[in-house]
Amino acid sequence: MQTPSVISALTIAGSDSGGGAGIQADLKTFAAHGVHGLSALAALTAQHTRGVTAVHVPPVDFLEAQIDACFDDFRIEAVKLGMLASAAVIEAVARPLGRHRPRHVVVDPVMVATSGARLLEEDALHALRTRLLPLATVITPNLPEAELLLGRKIEDLQAMAQAADALRELGAAAVLLKGGHLPGGGDVVDILVDADGEQRTAHPRLQGEAHGTGCTLASAVAANLARGLALREACRHATDYVHEALRAGSRPGRGDVLVLDHFATLPGR
Repeated sequence: MQTPSVISALTIAGSDSGGGAGIQADLKTFAAHGVHGLSALAALTAQHTRGVTAVHVPPVDFLEAQIDACFDDFRIEAVKLGMLASAAVIEAVARPLGRHRPRHVVVDPVMVATSGARLLEEDALHALRTRLLPLATVITPNLPEAELLLGRKIEDLQAMAQAADALRELGAAAVLLKGGHLPGGGDVVDILVDADGEQRTAHPRLQGEAHGTGCTLASAVAANLARGLALREACRHATDYVHEALRAGSRPGRGDVLVLDHFATLPGR
């Protein structure tokens, strides 16, 4: 059979019926980067800009079937992992990734809600550490998620840099630690640590509560890797992309949550 010439990226995550985060944000981001988007739904949510009203997790064998179907037909250059609700779901993702061995895996370890509520049970956290981090090209935690993975507080830039090093020692090839939750009104600093050392990117802090920034950053990194960019360049462009999408964001619902404009950087906008 002929190898497809079109580059694809696969997101394995939860669906946001409100369109601001999860699978919907990932597919918009892939499209904005000129990459064909594939999806395997690990969870379904009834959700809008004011919260989540219901969650349904499909059977894990169906999730695994979705992943295998995508790999059977498409040229997948990168996979992005988002919210995976349980240890069983994580296993159902790790198994096909182990079989198909995609070139790049970007893990967004969705473990803490914006409200601060923990989203993973202890067995799921263990599965994340042992089954997914070793597969990761890069993981993209925010500070609360990094604190949960490491079991310690991160209160300044020096602690962020040390935490990024410690997270990499858990098994991921690289760590992009997001600094948006760091106290203070200065620039938002993100720290990438890989085999070559450290890279920092900084952007002016924007006001307002946003929805879907973590999903969008991870999927932008995945799309850039799929297009052939080196990791450092992929992460730098991804942070620039999220900043512009957030700056151009809007409030399409009745809530105060800002939803990103994923196509703000396209010509003619």
